[in-house]
Amino acid sequence: MSIDVGGAYSLRAAEYVDLLGSMSSVHPSDLQLVTTWAEQVEGPLLDAGCGPGHWSGYLTDRGVDVSGVDQVAEFIGHARATYPSTRFEVGSLDALAVPASSYAGVLAWYSLIRHDPDSIQQPLSEMARVLQQGGKLLLGFFTGAVVEPFEHSVVTAYRWPPEALAGVLGSVGFELEETHTRTAARPKPRPHGAILAHLASHR
Repeated sequence: MSIDVGGAYSLRAAEYVDLLGSMSSVHPSDLQLVTTWAEQVEGPLLDAGCGPGHWSGYLTDRGVDVSGVDQVAEFIGHARATYPSTRFEVGSLDALAVPASSYAGVLAWYSLIRHDPDSIQQPLSEMARVLQQGGKLLLGFFTGAVVEPFEHSVVTAYRWPPEALAGVLGSVGFELEETHTRTAARPKPRPHGAILAHLASHR
């Protein structure tokens, strides 16, 4: 994710928190999927690109050992103040400041939607690096028939066919487990996707 993207989020952090920074904004299908997945992770979990921290805080309350990282300092400040029982750090998904094999699971919930096809392999490689062998990944994204940019709130985002994103995951050592898709309700009926994978090998 580029510096410009981080700056754009910083400028609109308060607006983002108001609109999307709580569990009340989460789709019921997403809530069920992420909750079930996270509670099956046997060990510490990283909420990569945690934004305002609502997923991290929610999972902490459910007994999950989770910490959050995001490059937007305003988000981390809000998260620390709102969810004091959860660990949060400012950091880049392209270069996570933690040792290899630190986590049993990584949640990347729409945190890679700004990465284009030329850059998305870097954060996925980092997620593979910080996962333990067999570690779990849950990735949320926008789906489409082809990889393409589209205008989204804050800055441009990308749609991915699930099989294309699964191919990138495979190239950095992940093995696909499940793919889920749904379409959001109007007024913005965007197709959404989720991929569950595990780390088969470090590359």
